[in-house]
Amino acid sequence: MKLNKNNSGFTLLEIVIVIIIVGVLASLALPKFFSTVEYSKSTEALTAMASLRQSMERCHLQSNETYVGCDQSNIDMSDPTNSTGSHFAYAIAGQTTTAYTITATRNTYDGGDGASQITLTVTSTGVTRAGTSVFAGIR
Repeated sequence: MKLNKNNSGFTLLEIVIVIIIVGVLASLALPKFFSTVEYSKSTEALTAMASLRQSMERCHLQSNETYVGCDQSNIDMSDPTNSTGSHFAYAIAGQTTTAYTITATRNTYDGGDGASQITLTVTSTGVTRAGTSVFAGIR
């Protein structure tokens, strides 16, 4: 009696080639993925900064048209830094009668570098936004 031997399955060489291809694709895709995740976290900062700005404007109107004395302790919203899972620490500084600055600094607890910042400077002539590190391209 003659047995037919079917060679089915993958050879070791085919498996190694597939592993190499998957590794190359992963090494190309992961950096883009992580930068996209960081960019999406920056939207959290921009949203919170917009809320802080609105609160500062309300304080400005209630304080006889000055930002002096308006800070996180006396505006009409809770500090977004204290919210659960916040990826940023927020600070309001440089209050004058016509200007102030809101800064969001990336927290380090979930992989942030602690040095990345988004700065929103509000003056009587307009708003400027700047970023450092991974947020340098924020518009």
